[in-house]
Amino acid sequence: MLYQIDPDAWQSVFAVPSVLVDKHLKLAGAVQLKVLLWLLRHSGQELDLEAISHSLGISPPDAADAMLYWQECGLILKGQKGIPSGFTAQEPAVSKEVNTVEPRPEPVAAATVTAEENPPAVTRPARSSRILSRPHKADNAFVAKRMQESPDIAYMMQEAQQILGRLINNGESATLLMIHDDFGLPVDVIIMLLHYAAGINKANMRYIEKTAMNWADEEIFTHQKAEEKLRRLDEEAKAWRTVESVLGTGHRSPTQNESEMASQWIRNWKFSREMIREAYERCVNQTGKINLRYMHKILERWNREGITTLSQAAQEQAKKAEKNRESKTSYDIDSFENSGVFDDFGRR
Repeated sequence: MLYQIDPDAWQSVFAVPSVLVDKHLKLAGAVQLKVLLWLLRHSGQELDLEAISHSLGISPPDAADAMLYWQECGLILKGQKGIPSGFTAQEPAVSKEVNTVEPRPEPVAAATVTAEENPPAVTRPARSSRILSRPHKADNAFVAKRMQESPDIAYMMQEAQQILGRLINNGESATLLMIHDDFGLPVDVIIMLLHYAAGINKANMRYIEKTAMNWADEEIFTHQKAEEKLRRLDEEAKAWRTVESVLGTGHRSPTQNESEMASQWIRNWKFSREMIREAYERCVNQTGKINLRYMHKILERWNREGITTLSQAAQEQAKKAEKNRESKTSYDIDSFENSGVFDDFGRR
């Protein structure tokens, strides 16, 4: 099928800078391109963010982010005719997240950026070293420059928007760059992490940054290691869902200790749902409530003694009862387990 532009559309035209197509068309997002084309169409008019957001059907913060992007690329300058007059006044509110990291420098044209105007390049930490504190985030101009210089970084930012299903703001872009440059995670591993976070409905940058720091501590720097990590996380999630269904509790996110215990019961010790249910019933009968640490000690003893079936568990319980009758003592394993000594088990 052949395509052509309707000749009637040429009755009204406006100029588009060649640099937009030559340098920025591949890197810019859809919202950013919409905002710039709208500004070029209304060049010379006094505009504000409300007019832009209303005309394009986007939020004022998204419009402000797009404006800032083009300022940092050097295509838009503050204070020039045709630039929204309300932008300068609204900038602090929009950039609140970024300003909590460091003050935003005055935008400069990308073509005139020099090494002295940019922060010094951050050396990626040795992969065997532990990240003890949150590294310093780059400013917006540096993020834009890195996107222009590195197709991989630009691709990562574009994929992040697709995976998260929204336009990422400047602070989020800086966080992703920090994960790559400072934490040492390569682009493909970061994309895998983003897919994982979106899949468990935790697609917020705070969770992504925290998880990325943990991955760096675990030296997950290759695609293969990331796949292994995600497989373990998926198996742990399945184990917890099994435990939840046995206990009959509503769905919730487990603590780290709960997730580790559930994984131990099902993945390592290979206990069936029936055995976990038996441990649960003994726990409730003895304590009157659900206590996963109590259940863990029961299952740990069964694993140590090779008790894997309900009949074996029943025989073990009968032997304990007979032994207690013979010794005429009330101090048995069940009472010991019920003594409260396990209340702090697993706490860190």
